[in-house]
Amino acid sequence: MRLRLQAPGRHMAMNALAALAACAGLDLDIDQAARALDGFQPVAGRGAQRRIATFDGTALLLDESYNASGASVRAALEVLRLQPGRHLAALGDMLELGDEAESEHRALAEIVAQSADLVFACGPMMRLMFADLPAHLRGAWEPDSQSLAPLLKAELRAGDALLVKGSLGSNMARLIALIEEGA
Repeated sequence: MRLRLQAPGRHMAMNALAALAACAGLDLDIDQAARALDGFQPVAGRGAQRRIATFDGTALLLDESYNASGASVRAALEVLRLQPGRHLAALGDMLELGDEAESEHRALAEIVAQSADLVFACGPMMRLMFADLPAHLRGAWEPDSQSLAPLLKAELRAGDALLVKGSLGSNMARLIALIEEGA
């Protein structure tokens, strides 16, 4: 059997393998399951990729705006690293982490620094991660996604790859809408 996923990333490949293993365990038709997976396309907010206008051309948007955890941010950053061009990351707070919120946000600084050429962040918890980044990687931090949008939009160039990731409450979908407005 051969399977080609339309969704990039090791995490998506592992999810597909788990789905196929579950089908095998239930004695379902694995070839049919593989064909179904072959047609899978990530949806907006959960890994969809599309071109967005910049003042000088287009950039690739990796839309992960619906939810965020430490593991999902790391997976999304791995996908960002695979893209050609300059790597920008716009990160909003990961919510509902309880007592682990500060440590989980700070723990991202190292992989963010390895994956992004320029980082934009919003929210009180992402401010902690942002402060831990080397100065040359810091694009801008703002308290909310709406305030961050014009700063990010001004920096976005043709050929860039932009990852937008954050918990739903961080309203990163609004950031995407604002950077696309009037472009």
